[in-house]
Amino acid sequence: MTYETGFVRAGRSSIPHLDPERVRRELTIIRDDLHCTAVQIVGGDPQRLELAAHTAAELGLEIWFSPYPMDLPADEINALFLDCAERAERLRAAGAEVVFVAGVELSLMNLGFIDGDRIEQRLDRLLGDPQGRGERIAEVRARLDAFLRTAVPAIRARFHGKVTYAAIPFEGVDWDLFDVVTVELIRNAAVADRFRAGVRELAAQPKPLAITGFGTATWQGAGDVAPRSMEIIEYDDATGEPVRINGVYQRDEAGQAAYLSELLEIFDSEGVDSAFVHLFALDSLPHRPDGDPRDDLDLASPGIVKVFADRSGDTYPGLPWEPKAAFAAVADRYRA
Repeated sequence: MTYETGFVRAGRSSIPHLDPERVRRELTIIRDDLHCTAVQIVGGDPQRLELAAHTAAELGLEIWFSPYPMDLPADEINALFLDCAERAERLRAAGAEVVFVAGVELSLMNLGFIDGDRIEQRLDRLLGDPQGRGERIAEVRARLDAFLRTAVPAIRARFHGKVTYAAIPFEGVDWDLFDVVTVELIRNAAVADRFRAGVRELAAQPKPLAITGFGTATWQGAGDVAPRSMEIIEYDDATGEPVRINGVYQRDEAGQAAYLSELLEIFDSEGVDSAFVHLFALDSLPHRPDGDPRDDLDLASPGIVKVFADRSGDTYPGLPWEPKAAFAAVADRYRA
């Protein structure tokens, strides 16, 4: 399971306050009720990552310590990684099972690999014009490769456990740099007929294979367009904060649950070593069941729980969310 501690962009966190007691309760639920044995802890604040990872270690979970920079230049990414590598090493040296994730989708999520200040601009620059797309992708690969060849040895000087990188397939990562092959692998309608074969091919290479980033939003048809199923949000131009849904969509928790069940079955049967559902909760996209349907930002959320902005849920009193159907689907998949 992937667990968010707050994505940081322009100095603002998607979770303004991280409650340590809530972290402990949720990680315990991930272990006991979802039957997960490992958790990928993501976010942009090193202290929060360490807090959640320490709690996960106390609960006996394997930790994938995953700093997630957003819209940062290379020097700031490196500084974040080195800080986190030292924190992760303290946990590993104390006996925790820790894998260090040296970034997630760096080329799209950050500055300096593709032109553009925001991810929407970078995506358009990379994929918008078919003419020259191959050359642009080759250029991105070269820039990312150069970055990783400097960053990874510096991380290994501070962290002495396994290191990986959560890659988008087009990034063409040299896996000789890493101990685990980790791919953000998301099925959509265009690749559904060959998705299983692609997983099988990846699993056949000699290193352990982990799949991260897979999931879909909670509206009908979202699985057909994943990984772009979150692109139904309108954002504030000044702050970049999500404001509303851009149209009318039908909630489809059963569809989200079926999507995750199908992918987990494929990963299990085709020899994937580790799989991390994206993700447990997304506080920045709250569920608003009353009023204008366009205000229900949870429709765009891949979270397996729906987070309330102003109240607690009933299933786990004191926690501000209710499980979606996808929660039960994950739990049932790994129930003893």
